[in-house]
Amino acid sequence: MKRILLFLATNLAVVVLLSIVASVLGVDRILTQNGLNLENLLWFSAIFGFGGAFVSLLISKQVALWTTGAHLITSPEGAHERWLVDTVHRLADKANIGRPDVAIYEGEPNAFATGAFKNSALVAVSTGLLESMSREEVEAVLGHEVTHISNGDMVTLTLIQGVLNTFVFFLSRVVGFIVDRAVFRTERGVGPGFYITVIVSQIVFGILATLIVAYFSRRREFRADAGSAKLLGTPQPMIGALMRLGSTQPGALPQSLASAGVAGSGGWGALFASHPPIEQRIAALQGRS
Repeated sequence: MKRILLFLATNLAVVVLLSIVASVLGVDRILTQNGLNLENLLWFSAIFGFGGAFVSLLISKQVALWTTGAHLITSPEGAHERWLVDTVHRLADKANIGRPDVAIYEGEPNAFATGAFKNSALVAVSTGLLESMSREEVEAVLGHEVTHISNGDMVTLTLIQGVLNTFVFFLSRVVGFIVDRAVFRTERGVGPGFYITVIVSQIVFGILATLIVAYFSRRREFRADAGSAKLLGTPQPMIGALMRLGSTQPGALPQSLASAGVAGSGGWGALFASHPPIEQRIAALQGRS
């Protein structure tokens, strides 16, 4: 399964790094030296949980440009780039947000939007999408991405991820403490059993958290499709773009950007998919669901 969730890989890496830092600095030992202090643990978990999510969000534009090798259009060259930039800016003006940066990257049909702030976001499209779709369909895809920005989807998903990160940190350490005391019979402080259990628990709880984030990610795709139809005044271009994507193999984005793309995967991993099936999205635009 190539597409999981928006900035999930980056978020996971940051969370793991913060967890390692906490262990190295002795935070876990401080929290457990006189028994488990649940109140302090909750505060610690919130700081690290939201910290990982927001660090991922703040660096999302730079990570996106780096991982896709996207070319940021600062001075449009030729009519094609000028049309692309003008279209994104026109849609952004219509959506009452700041004009995003625009980029192009080499790859199969796909596009994404990212960034921490509505008025300084990034919209990027692949060369495959530009070559395989009509301008009307490309405009619909751009409207979809601009709607993600205007809806504040990146921030919303970050807040959801932050809450879930907090509980992953919190519950994994509660379970680690219980297992360390009951199974490994550690009487004071914490032993190796605590750290082993925390790592395993973070993985398990992290997978469960991914299911929840994926659900919200799928819901936002329907809203972005509807937003594109509203910006263009008709759902037909977005329907055409989705049908085009359904007949091709959408380009794989880095995992940190998977949920930000216009298309995603389903199949056996439907519960983990960041995007609903294209057939369902088309049906929603046609008023059949």
